[in-house]
Amino acid sequence: MTEPLNERAADLLNLLIQRYIQDGQPVGSRTLSRAAGLGLSAATIRNVMADLDALGLVASPHTSAGRIPTQRGYRYFVDTLLSPEPLDVLTRNRLEETFGGGSLKQGPDLARAASDLLSQLTQMAGVVTVPRRNLATLRRIEFLPLSDQRVLAILVVNQHEVQNRVLQMDRSYGADELTLYANILNEHYAGRELGVLRQALLDEAIDAQDRVNVMLRDAASMARRAMSPHDAPDFVHAGGSNLLGFQDLTDVQRLRGLFDALDQKRDLLGLFDQCLAADGVQVFIGQESGYRVLDEVTVVTAPYFVDGAVAGVLGVIGPTRMAYQRIIPLVGEAARMLSRGLADG
Repeated sequence: MTEPLNERAADLLNLLIQRYIQDGQPVGSRTLSRAAGLGLSAATIRNVMADLDALGLVASPHTSAGRIPTQRGYRYFVDTLLSPEPLDVLTRNRLEETFGGGSLKQGPDLARAASDLLSQLTQMAGVVTVPRRNLATLRRIEFLPLSDQRVLAILVVNQHEVQNRVLQMDRSYGADELTLYANILNEHYAGRELGVLRQALLDEAIDAQDRVNVMLRDAASMARRAMSPHDAPDFVHAGGSNLLGFQDLTDVQRLRGLFDALDQKRDLLGLFDQCLAADGVQVFIGQESGYRVLDEVTVVTAPYFVDGAVAGVLGVIGPTRMAYQRIIPLVGEAARMLSRGLADG
């Protein structure tokens, strides 16, 4: 942990990082002298830069006399120096249009819309985990008969979210029989969380089998299959190709590994799981994530909520040279509006 900098060093580090984020070029002492407006000579600034270099907050690329921020420097900037920018009217309107008014009813639809919008607003990769079904509360379940021994299970969870599931059964079921099953389940199990309910249904099916209560056994078994989470996507992402446009991300092998992680849903799920218990926006700069595939990027995340409980995480993946003062409040506001959209839906 870096000790707090004196005011002069903090001001110069802040200026250097903002200039580097803007231009992407190493920043020299003469440039800082002209831009700082602090009445400091180039020699004084060089001395301060040497101190910042010794602290590991800036570094000198071998091809330039100027300096660039290190990951440690970015961390100090984010934790200590950052002044978040308020969202501009256009950005706020687009968030409102996407998540406001309950226009999107389904959690997965909102997640896809959120990842698309984050990608468009940042020109980076937007990633959003789909609302976790084991955090959802069952409001009502219905069954409808389909052809070829199939049954359509309709689950209403949380407030108004609807999840449909086609079940392949071992026999045909009539509409009256399925209605009876649904009535039994709604009477006994409505209002319980799906994760807890799946185990309760398994226990009930076993007990019912012991009592030779075929109807309750079949209803519990059918409901448990309808609530199985194995086919739910873990997260959706958009804009991965945007990362190809950043001059900072030129290592093709690292980019290939990142794209593979996005497609295969590995590494990122572990990171997002850490964020479920986070308080507000989290920023992982380079190696801070603990996953090598993310060593050269920054991940900004925030949790979102359903009925007051954390349901998932959304975030942005981009170069470490990103406009943190704009991206951090954007991710926080997107999470807040996604939470509201899920509640209103």
